[in-house]
Amino acid sequence: MLHCYRLGLQPYVPVWRAMQLHLRERGAEAADALWRVQHPPVFTLGRNARPHHLLAPAAIPVVRVDRGGQVTFHGPGQLVLYVLLDLRRHRLGVRGLVEVLQGAVIDTLAGFGILAEARPDAPGVYVDGAKIAALGLRVRNGCSMHGLALNVRPRLAEFGRMDACGYPGLASTSMFALGQRSDPDQVAALLEQRLAERLGCVLEPIHTLPEPLVRMLARGSER
Repeated sequence: MLHCYRLGLQPYVPVWRAMQLHLRERGAEAADALWRVQHPPVFTLGRNARPHHLLAPAAIPVVRVDRGGQVTFHGPGQLVLYVLLDLRRHRLGVRGLVEVLQGAVIDTLAGFGILAEARPDAPGVYVDGAKIAALGLRVRNGCSMHGLALNVRPRLAEFGRMDACGYPGLASTSMFALGQRSDPDQVAALLEQRLAERLGCVLEPIHTLPEPLVRMLARGSER
């Protein structure tokens, strides 16, 4: 069973803290989960990020986080799917999970007529050499957090403020830029299904916010 939460538009930091809380507190029998979300504009710096990879953040917040990878931009119109799995349950290592995520994105894009591929030198998904989806993970005690970000129709100008994957000049693209006008929720539904198929799971929509996120949002409102 794979629980699917639809978080809507949420600030980045409370969601990140809620994932950390979930990872610390989850027991051996806890259900695996997907958190579907969009974020207001934010740059996140992974453990391998270098300051010079962020070229001109302007007024966009910058958050250093505990995932792998380098600098990533999140913003409205980008589908973010956080993947909270017990990898032992699925007999996956980190490399295997990366391949599952990349494959699910590639399958999803194919469903909308977009031919995409993975690259051996840089995790993510690419169309004609331009990055359309980013991946970043953290695994602790065999369980994962963070996940993937697929560019459905974000403002691509913001991606020019960074060196994606640490590669100067690496272009970014989106489904919208490639002529696909689908709504992010429509794309998300197919992506969740393709991911569940690759994991051998049945999706179960959950119509409340994850309890760790409720706690984090409540803490923020008390300040």
